[in-house]
Amino acid sequence: MFKRSKKPAQISIDEKKGHLFLSGAKKELRLLMLRPIDLIEFAEFAGANAEDIIIWVGKTVGKYFVENTYPDEDWSGVDLSSKKVVMNNIIDNLIYLGYGQIESKVNKDNILIAVYNPLSEAEKDNIMAKNLCLLYQGIFNGILEALEIDVEGQEIKCYLVGDEACVFKYDLLIDEFDEKDIDPDKQEGKSKVSNFLSTL
Repeated sequence: MFKRSKKPAQISIDEKKGHLFLSGAKKELRLLMLRPIDLIEFAEFAGANAEDIIIWVGKTVGKYFVENTYPDEDWSGVDLSSKKVVMNNIIDNLIYLGYGQIESKVNKDNILIAVYNPLSEAEKDNIMAKNLCLLYQGIFNGILEALEIDVEGQEIKCYLVGDEACVFKYDLLIDEFDEKDIDPDKQEGKSKVSNFLSTL
């Protein structure tokens, strides 16, 4: 029902409107280009509320991806197994758009999402680059909220302090994944991120 599209998504330009679109999904997604430094510098202008604003922006982005990739979908009757597929489809789109190498690992009662080569990589020496972690946290919150997966989460490892990846852990508050949906631990041929996730 929610399988990945066989047709690869492509970025197209509407030259009349000056808009970028990600096409190849059920509905075209409007894109906004921001340099990581723009988000970092935003915090200087926003002051004390910057963290909340950046998380809110991320949540809006995450929800937008779900709502426009799967328009008019009612997630209340969809099982966790199908929601997992959709979550991974959205993550694939984020990878394609340059958000880094992102992988998820589903456990019985939580979801781990790791971002390897995050947007903050180029700004590692800038103390304000932590705002990019907040953006990721908001995006993942927005995706899970749009899919009606009740979670509580936080960043548990961070690239900016020397970890291999930024890792976000989302504890399920109501449901649990079935055994068939739980991702296996470390496997041969898996990426560095998968192996890293298996150590958590």
